[in-house]
Amino acid sequence: MWVLLGIAVIVAGFALRLNTLLVVALSALVTGLAAGLNPVDVLAAFGKAFNDARYVSVVYLVLPVIGILERHGLQQRARTAVSALKGATVGRLLIGYLLFRQATAALGLTSIAGPAQTVRPLVAPMAQAAAERQGADPDSDRVPALAAATDNIGLFFGEDIFIAIGSILLMKGVLEGFGIEVEPLHLAIWAIPTAICATLIHGSRLWRFDRKLKRESAAAAEVQP
Repeated sequence: MWVLLGIAVIVAGFALRLNTLLVVALSALVTGLAAGLNPVDVLAAFGKAFNDARYVSVVYLVLPVIGILERHGLQQRARTAVSALKGATVGRLLIGYLLFRQATAALGLTSIAGPAQTVRPLVAPMAQAAAERQGADPDSDRVPALAAATDNIGLFFGEDIFIAIGSILLMKGVLEGFGIEVEPLHLAIWAIPTAICATLIHGSRLWRFDRKLKRESAAAAEVQP
């Protein structure tokens, strides 16, 4: 039961609005110590994960780097960069990120972006800066939530176009179990129309969000004396 303390650390850290990276790292350490591992054993477990699954290393290498960059003003610089762009809106910014996320995921580059790597330190602050220019409430959670949703949609519907992704191989294995022979390339090709539809649907949502911010800004201006 003591190993569940790691979950308690995550819940408490998020409730207190502490730094997400620090909370996750501390939770992993607490879980290891509660399981009877000493600090050296915990580091050894991290090293074993590094060798057994190389993709895990991306988390341990990227998160500390992002934490250092955030401490030195990464989010503020991202906001400043967007504030200097004329015509930048939440919708235009996130539509561009959606296309980038889908294109890179379709090439199998699923780990170069994500909630921890890009959304929290870069995309969400940039979108919030654009929203403030449009007259939105700077303390609202709508824009960060929309940025995270854009990342998920781009990844989910883009990665199936890559023939070596796990979902494609899973579908191939299931179909072969029923005696249906299909090439991974054919499955990937048929994922393209779905990805296009996802881009159009979510892109229209982002466009409508821009129009909604414009209406809210106009209504607020009318209320002011």
